[in-house]
Amino acid sequence: MEALINFLNGLLWGQLLVPLLLGVGLLFTVRLKLLQLRKFSHMFGVLAHSRQEDINGISPFQALCTSLASRVGTGNLAGVAVAIYLGGAGAVFWMWMTALLGMATGYAESCLAQLYKVKDDSGTYRGGPAYYIERGLGQRWLGMLFALLLILSFGFVFNAVQANSIASAMETAFGFDTQWTGVVIALLAGLVIFGGVRSIARVAEMVVPLMALIYLLIALAILVMNIDQVPAVFGNIIDSAFGLNQAAGGIAGGLMAAMMNGVKRGLFSNEAGMGSAPNAAATASPTPHHPASQGFMQALGVFIDTVVICSCTAFIILVSGVFEPGNGVSGVELTQLALDQTLGGVGKYLVAIAILFFAFTSIIGNYMYAENNVVYLLRDRPTRLVLNLVRSAVLAMVLWGAMEKVGVVWDAADASMGLMALVNLVALLLLSGVVVKLTRDYEAQQSQGLVPHFDLRRVPLPGRVDRSIWGHPAPSVPYNGVVAGQAKQADKVGA
Repeated sequence: MEALINFLNGLLWGQLLVPLLLGVGLLFTVRLKLLQLRKFSHMFGVLAHSRQEDINGISPFQALCTSLASRVGTGNLAGVAVAIYLGGAGAVFWMWMTALLGMATGYAESCLAQLYKVKDDSGTYRGGPAYYIERGLGQRWLGMLFALLLILSFGFVFNAVQANSIASAMETAFGFDTQWTGVVIALLAGLVIFGGVRSIARVAEMVVPLMALIYLLIALAILVMNIDQVPAVFGNIIDSAFGLNQAAGGIAGGLMAAMMNGVKRGLFSNEAGMGSAPNAAATASPTPHHPASQGFMQALGVFIDTVVICSCTAFIILVSGVFEPGNGVSGVELTQLALDQTLGGVGKYLVAIAILFFAFTSIIGNYMYAENNVVYLLRDRPTRLVLNLVRSAVLAMVLWGAMEKVGVVWDAADASMGLMALVNLVALLLLSGVVVKLTRDYEAQQSQGLVPHFDLRRVPLPGRVDRSIWGHPAPSVPYNGVVAGQAKQADKVGA
C-alpha cells in the first residue's frame, strides 16, 4: 500500500498536477482577460456588501471565512518555511505568481458552484464540484467519485493531521499531554460542527478575520522593528526567484528549485483548482444575485491566503536572519526560530497559539466540505442520524490524530486530494465556456450601470440549473450608490 501511495503521489504531484493547475489558471486568466487584475478593486466592493444572509444560505462573507478557515492552516506556518528552505527566498516570488493564476481558477470554480447549486430537503443551499460535474456535465458517477475522495481526504485524514499539529505544538510549548489536548479539541469541534453549516459559518466569521489580523499585526511589528532590512529582503526574493542569487537558492539551488517549491507550496496553501473552496462558495446567498459575485469573493480568498498570510510567514523568516540553506532547520521549527529571534524568546508560544487557531478552523472548515459531499451522495436527503454518525466519525479521527503519528496516512490523503484535484480540473476545462458566459453577463450589466442579476432565461446555459434559484427576472437597480440591502430587496420584489 505504501509503495502504491508513493507511486501515485510521484505521478500526480511530481508530473501531472503542478503543470495542469498552472495551465488551467493561465487558461482562465487569458479567457477572462486578466479578470483578477481588472476586477481586483471590485472584489473589495463586493466584500463590503457581503454580510447579509437569508433563510436558504449563509452570507458571502461567511462563505469566504469558511473557505479561509480550511485554506489557512499549518501550511501557512510550516509550508512556507519548507518552500524557503528547499527553494530559497525566490520561492516566495513564485508563490505570489501561483496565487495570481490561482485567483482566476478560484473565481471559475466558485462561479460554477453557485450556478449549479441546489436546495436540500431543509432548504439549505448545497453545491460544489460534485454538483457541477453531475448537473453541468451529466456525469453523476464522476461526481460521486469526487465526493468520496473529498470526504476521505478533507473530512477524515486532514482533520487528523491538523489535530496532530495542535497537540504536538501544545506539548512542545506548554507541556500539555497530547491525549487531553485531543479530547479538548474534539469537544470544541463537536460544539461547532453539530450545529451544522450555519454554526460553522458563524464561528468562522468571528475567528478567521481575528486570527488573520493578529498574525498580520505580528508580522508588521517585526517588519517595523527591522525596517532597514526590508529593501534587502525584497531584493533577495527577486534575485533568487530568477536564479540571480545562487547562494540563496536553498539546498537544491537555482531557478528551478525556487520555482518548483514556490509553486507547490502556493498551490497546497490556497487550494485553487483543488475543488475544496467551491463547497463553501455554493452555500452562500450572493450579493449581487449573480454566480460571478461569489467567484470574486473566492478569488479574493486566494489572495488573502497566499499573498497576505503566507507572505507574513516568509518575511518573518527572511528578516530574522535565521535561515541558512542546508542547516536542517525547516518547517514549523524554522518559523518558531525566526519568531524567537525577532521577539525575544516567545516564538514557540506564539507559533503554538497560531497553530491552535489556524488548525482548529481548518478542522471545522474541512468538516463542512465533507458534510456537503455526504449530502450529495445521499441525493440531498440526509437524515439527522446519518449526519450525526459522520460528525462522530470525524471527531474520532480528530482524537486519534492528536495521539498518533500520521505519516503514511498523510501521504494517502495527498494521493486522495491529488485524484480529487485531477477530476475537478478536467471538469473546469470542459465547463470553461460557461464561466466566460457568466462573466460577460455580469460585466455587461455593470457597463449598463445596473446591479448584476443573473436570469437563466436571458443567458441559457448547458446542464440542469435550478430555475427556482436563477430564474427570477432582473430588477432595474442602479449600480452606482446602491447598497446591498436595497439590491436584495429589489431581488425579492422582482421575484
